Amino acid sequence: MSVWDDLVGQDEVVAVLREAARAAHAGATAGMTNAWLITGPPGSGRSTAAVAFAAALLCEDLVDPGCGRCEACRSVRAGSSPDVTVVSPAGAYYRVEPMRELVARAAWAPSGGRWQVIVCEDTDRMRGPDLRWAAANVLLKAVEEPTARTVWVLCAPSTSSEDVLPTIRSRCRHVGLRTPSTSAVAELLVRRDGVDPSMATFAARASQGHIGRARRLATDEQARIRRRDVLALPTSIAGVGEAILAAESLVSAAKVEATELSEVRDAAETLALRQAFGMEERRRAPTGAAGALRDLEAEQKRRGTRVQRDALDLALLDLLGFYRDVLVVALGADVELVNAELADAVRRLARTSTPESVLGRVDAVGACRAAIASNVAPLLAVEAMVLALRTG
Repeated sequence: MSVWDDLVGQDEVVAVLREAARAAHAGATAGMTNAWLITGPPGSGRSTAAVAFAAALLCEDLVDPGCGRCEACRSVRAGSSPDVTVVSPAGAYYRVEPMRELVARAAWAPSGGRWQVIVCEDTDRMRGPDLRWAAANVLLKAVEEPTARTVWVLCAPSTSSEDVLPTIRSRCRHVGLRTPSTSAVAELLVRRDGVDPSMATFAARASQGHIGRARRLATDEQARIRRRDVLALPTSIAGVGEAILAAESLVSAAKVEATELSEVRDAAETLALRQAFGMEERRRAPTGAAGALRDLEAEQKRRGTRVQRDALDLALLDLLGFYRDVLVVALGADVELVNAELADAVRRLARTSTPESVLGRVDAVGACRAAIASNVAPLLAVEAMVLALRTG
């Protein structure tokens, strides 16, 4: 199984990255560079593409790198390769000190003797809340003057690529992913995850091409229930009281989902740190252990806040998909509905709404997403949105 198999609907990007890996193995400069920027819509597979490229660069097959069978490919995909580092911001933004440590690590020689690959997810989050580019400026020096055997692969949503420091963008080779088709995502869920074809088609359509979201919807009944509750909002909120309760429910559901997504990883990290300090075998914690645990808990809390906001943003995207369907019906467009299973509810709201009023609600959801991205308290932002969505 090739490392490229999970990168669905991205044939052009696969061809570019494959050719670059071949050039790297051949020692050619044409087609290969030490800094890459991979952009694409949410869920399109940016990290998947970056890790596949890393595996191809380390692959033992020099003719068709990325074979998926050799030890190098398997270790990269398992996350255990010493020559591939994947990082993401612990909280809402990258911080300076971890970035300095990462840049220092980039100067090391690869243990396998070929390449060291560093993948930075969400590179658009290098501009801090003070609007300064501190972490990005640390990275810029490494991208400008990379060591000969280090490859930087930066990832960012296509909608936020302008938030990547311009001088970093200008020094990277850019490849852009597209939103994969419903059929391509469904085929992946069936082939890779063994999902029933009808469930795979539903999840692929409902996720609007977001591969990770599609997998969660296809395999987690609670995720489907939470989505159903979110999509009940447009037709169930008429009064102010209902709107306030709905906002609280929406934010609470995002907290629950974030906890489910984070608790296993947090527990594993805490256990690994305790074992590293020998705390499982000792009655008293060794010097430095308490401080390290506090630092880890603080980092996990920051990451949990980000995961909660990301979960809430996915719920808001579900709402946008619903209002898109309402607008499609209101305008009489011959286009497939994202929420085909809710066609009756969509038609009822379309009959009692004008296209202008639907667009106003779409704007309200967009304003909520922007407010949350700007660090506004989620409950306040969602309350303002839900009040604008009222049908009464």
